[in-house]
Amino acid sequence: MSAAAAAGPLAGLRVIDLGQVYLGPYCGLMFALMGAEVIKVEPLGGDSIRGIAGRCENPAAMMLNSSKQSVSLDLGSDDGRTALLSLADTADVLIENFRPGTMEKLGLGWETLSARNPRLVMGSGKGYAVDSVFRDAPAMDFPIQALTGLMSVTGFADGPPVKCGAAITDFLGGIHLFGGIMAALHARGNTGRGDFVQIAMQDVTHHALASNIASFLLEPDGFAERAGNSQAVLKVAPYDLFPARDGQVAIMCLNDRHWKQLTCAMGRRDLADDPELAEGPARCARRDEVDGWVSEWTSCHTRSEIFTTLSEAHVPGAPVRTLAEVVSDPDMRARGMIHDFPHPELGTVPVPGLPMRFAGHAQVAPVPAPAAGADTARILTALNQEQPSAQPKDTN
Repeated sequence: MSAAAAAGPLAGLRVIDLGQVYLGPYCGLMFALMGAEVIKVEPLGGDSIRGIAGRCENPAAMMLNSSKQSVSLDLGSDDGRTALLSLADTADVLIENFRPGTMEKLGLGWETLSARNPRLVMGSGKGYAVDSVFRDAPAMDFPIQALTGLMSVTGFADGPPVKCGAAITDFLGGIHLFGGIMAALHARGNTGRGDFVQIAMQDVTHHALASNIASFLLEPDGFAERAGNSQAVLKVAPYDLFPARDGQVAIMCLNDRHWKQLTCAMGRRDLADDPELAEGPARCARRDEVDGWVSEWTSCHTRSEIFTTLSEAHVPGAPVRTLAEVVSDPDMRARGMIHDFPHPELGTVPVPGLPMRFAGHAQVAPVPAPAAGADTARILTALNQEQPSAQPKDTN
């Protein structure tokens, strides 16, 4: 562990990360960036996310596995299982997001692990809850977005449902699993015993739909599931994307004060003082006119100029930026939210930093992600285990 990591708020914890793809690895990343010792256990060929990009390693593997160590094990072999059990015996936390029943089939289920290490907290992330009728259905972010209704509220009214651009349900699952594990660690401080923490992407996504469900309950007959970049039910206008000289900007007037501040900033005091436009429902009834006035102003300015004006006027809004602009953002680098690490095949990879700040702990910079199995010999030697050589078996 680096000196910087040793100063993190979770220094002293050992975490075994069996996570795959996004959910489990993101949970493990939070522990790693906060100073815990995180040992990523992956198949002999590496986590499937490493090769998903085809001819080269997936940059996401670097982004999600920084500050971890990597051990390659074939959990389908006796040697691999023995090594994993020995690692779990020394751990505070074990994370997994295999398909339901996989850990039990491998002889590595909660009952087995907790009997050997009563202080262990095991975190398990699944697509569907273990008591759900959908329990055994194959699950990843895309079908979870479909089943939970997230797709139904994404897109435009005259178009079909659309998935969110980001793998949002995986990351919602990962951070909820992290929170559950931390709660179990807190309880362990009082009881001396670990716990089995389970989350389902199905469930955490439902919670994220609170505002959409509230809108449906307020007006079930008039509810428009998809409203593009606008609002489905709330009487809010303007609330949309507007053209700028060099792209688009997002502007929302959540209340009547925002409208007055926006129109004053636009130099349209006549609109600010118009009593027929003073309240949201009235503006919504004239949405096309309202959007036209705002567009007339935004189209004469750059995104940066508009953002500055909105900020000074205390109106919620921001430029619509491309990923190319985001990953090259100097502000994110200056604040330690992006760290540029070299890779022999990929060039420079922008690796995320910890999004939490602590008054009592220095910000911990990540360490580049290891190659698959890079730490196997050292860690297994420390456990007095022989390095396993059996061929891998599929554990998905």
